Amino acid sequence: MKLNFNVRTWTWKQYAMLAGIALALWLVIGVLLAGGGVAPLPPSNVPVVMKGGQITSHRITTRSWSFDYDSAQLSPDGMNGSVEGIHDGVVFKKGKPYLRISAQRITLDMNSLDFTAVGKVHVELIHDKAHRSFDTDLVTWTNDAKLLHMDHPAYVHTGNQTLRIDGITVDFDANTFHIGKMGGGVDVHK
Repeated sequence: MKLNFNVRTWTWKQYAMLAGIALALWLVIGVLLAGGGVAPLPPSNVPVVMKGGQITSHRITTRSWSFDYDSAQLSPDGMNGSVEGIHDGVVFKKGKPYLRISAQRITLDMNSLDFTAVGKVHVELIHDKAHRSFDTDLVTWTNDAKLLHMDHPAYVHTGNQTLRIDGITVDFDANTFHIGKMGGGVDVHK
């Protein structure tokens, strides 16, 4: 018995045709499978929560104000938020500390740098020889106008004297206090 092997040799054209078919098949399969493995986008409504943490040493700081806080919850883009337990806030006037503020909660707008403090709010003038301070339940800071509003009744403390005022607006640029209706008595000394 005799075996006869017939070996066929391929030409370079046949190898090129086989490579072209393989490349076309690879491209078709790649196009059909494209996009199947893309991970879904994360939800855009998940807030950023910080507890006992910080943006900078337990502090959110801008050129207008700075707050030490216990916890904060910011929007996903970080432009709005609610900050709890403000125990050492400072409002600046011309780059220098002017008012110290503490509050139960402050809501922030990081675009406009406005804030609203609610709950038990305490505001005191820094470096004030008369040691004046204000207690209220609502304070609004408007950064563009450099105005601090206390629209609810506020209690002004000077030494051992207390005066109830229905509303106070502090204009940082004009260095003025606009005072609403007053109740109580205070001795004024120079």
